[in-house]
Amino acid sequence: QVQVVESGGGLVQPGGSLRLSCTVSGGIFSIYAMGWFRQVPGKQRELVASISNEGTKKYIESVKGRFTISRDNDKNMVYLQMSSRKPEATAVYYCSAGLSIDADSEFLHWGPGTHVPVSS
Repeated sequence: QVQVVESGGGLVQPGGSLRLSCTVSGGIFSIYAMGWFRQVPGKQRELVASISNEGTKKYIESVKGRFTISRDNDKNMVYLQMSSRKPEATAVYYCSAGLSIDADSEFLHWGPGTHVPVSS
């Protein structure tokens, strides 16, 4: 059984930075595409960044140049470095493992989420 667990959430000051981490167990991490989703209260969950098993990265337009996704196959870890030069909304960030980065529906295994509140 594949288990996904996020960590690193916490209060972010406007203009600050934060790194989220995600570990995957129970599967062969190196074959998974990995994604970071976020859900702002009252809005649909959206895929923010993804990385294929070969290292190809995708970002939504609003975070390009500010967020960086990376993975360490030796440690079964994926990271999301967030540098906010503009205020982000408070959101829950979810890590997910899947088959490819081509569609949201390809992501199959989900973590419980980590809360990232933003100080006003």
